[in-house]
Amino acid sequence: MQIQDMVARIGETIGTSDWFPMGQDRINAFADCTEDHQFIHVNPEMAKMTPFGGTIAHGFLTLSMLASMMEKGVEAPTTKMSINYGFDKVRFITPVKSGARIRGHFKLLELVEKRPGQWQQKVEATIEIEGEDKPALIAEWMFQHFV
Repeated sequence: MQIQDMVARIGETIGTSDWFPMGQDRINAFADCTEDHQFIHVNPEMAKMTPFGGTIAHGFLTLSMLASMMEKGVEAPTTKMSINYGFDKVRFITPVKSGARIRGHFKLLELVEKRPGQWQQKVEATIEIEGEDKPALIAEWMFQHFV
């Protein structure tokens, strides 16, 4: 899909990913990579005593799943290169319990040509937790595309 053709999709959902498991092994691996071993993430016995009743995924682990979710759930425009430009807003709404499944929904908010051949895209990314009423997070995610 040509990036110019995506402009007509502003305001629309542009994709939904498959479900991703958030098991304890993934949570532990993330804790090891980031050196964030807070008990609520890695100690099931201690975490049972919290209001969550067990371990939960790191918020940043949940956020980092967006890249894979978007890659697998959204048709990418034809570009020479696209880069992650950051976030305008991120809100962690509901903790993701160990063993839960999550998926991403993506809505195109903005797509403008900043310079000839350089486009800036803003996407509303929502991560849903299977069986939960409220999402895990909502973010406004920015990209730079070079065509």
